[in-house]
Amino acid sequence: MRIGVPREIKDGERRVGLAPDGARRLVGAGHRVLVERSAGAAVGFDDASYARCGAEVVDVRDVWRCELIV
Repeated sequence: MRIGVPREIKDGERRVGLAPDGARRLVGAGHRVLVERSAGAAVGFDDASYARCGAEVVDVRDVWRCELIV
């Protein structure tokens, strides 16, 4: 399954739907995890931390094409 993680757009919102460790677990279970660029920046997770866990850092349009959004 393709799982998308968009960046929060609400003013003042700093959370992200999935931390890199969660992405690692989902990728390890056979899923594709697509994370919008800078999705975790507000909480200190850079794009490279997601990529190291096997997630794909992508454009927002690709995230919204996923079967599941978190």
